[in-house]
Amino acid sequence: MTILIAESGTSEDRAERRDDVGKSSGETYAATLRQLMPGARFDIVRPSDEGASAMSAQDVAAYDAIFITGSPMHVYNDTPPVRRQIEFMQAVFASGTPSFGSCAGLQVAVAAAGGKVRRMPERLEAGISRGLVRTAAGEGHPLLEGRPAVWDAPALHGDEVEHLPENATLLAGNRITPIQAAEIRHDRGIFWGVQYHPELAIGEIAAALRRECDALVDAGLAEGQSDVGDMADRLDRLHREPDRRSCQWLLGVDDEFADETKRRTELLNFIAAIPSLDRREG
Repeated sequence: MTILIAESGTSEDRAERRDDVGKSSGETYAATLRQLMPGARFDIVRPSDEGASAMSAQDVAAYDAIFITGSPMHVYNDTPPVRRQIEFMQAVFASGTPSFGSCAGLQVAVAAAGGKVRRMPERLEAGISRGLVRTAAGEGHPLLEGRPAVWDAPALHGDEVEHLPENATLLAGNRITPIQAAEIRHDRGIFWGVQYHPELAIGEIAAALRRECDALVDAGLAEGQSDVGDMADRLDRLHREPDRRSCQWLLGVDDEFADETKRRTELLNFIAAIPSLDRREG
């Protein structure tokens, strides 16, 4: 199987993330998917970069599946990097190749299919997306197979989907962000996406909180930098000792968040579904 990973951020975003955790978002995706898909071949592209070669639907169709990463990209801004990213996603839809995205990956797919993304009107969702629940349509959807009635997931976002495009199905949400998981059918393609981050290790979330410390304080989620540091330290401890009950209790999470396999549920479900979602010709 041949997999294409599309980074949704800029070169500056990638450099900043490598400074924090040693990997860009695409490199994190590749590391996670190599564990889940042994024997697969992975290519990484960066469609938003200036000078990046535009991929046609025929180019994309050479791959068995496409993964679109998260990033700080604001897809409601009409900038050249955003336009290039959306044009890439439109080629993905036109190709009929199954695709999956998290965080900004979901937002890029929504914008490419005609939906709307906005800055969150009240606050960020940072560290842990709590109280995720299925919609009625999500109850029987294979993306969420194996999830309990309510679950938590890693998250860090200040933008959210405001309106899904036509031919989209809302699968899950929570009180902070009503659109947390969705299926989008557009052109010839099928996309499954989530606003949270099933691909991330808990330690990467800790690093992201430290990187966004000032923004979290400004948003009123923390009283000061020490609060953010305490939260990040607790996440780091859980990363090292995911089975320790005290680490889970202090963060108010359970195995759906702490256990690596359970945290990756949506990725595993998408990988299993790739053959049934393939709409490429021939």
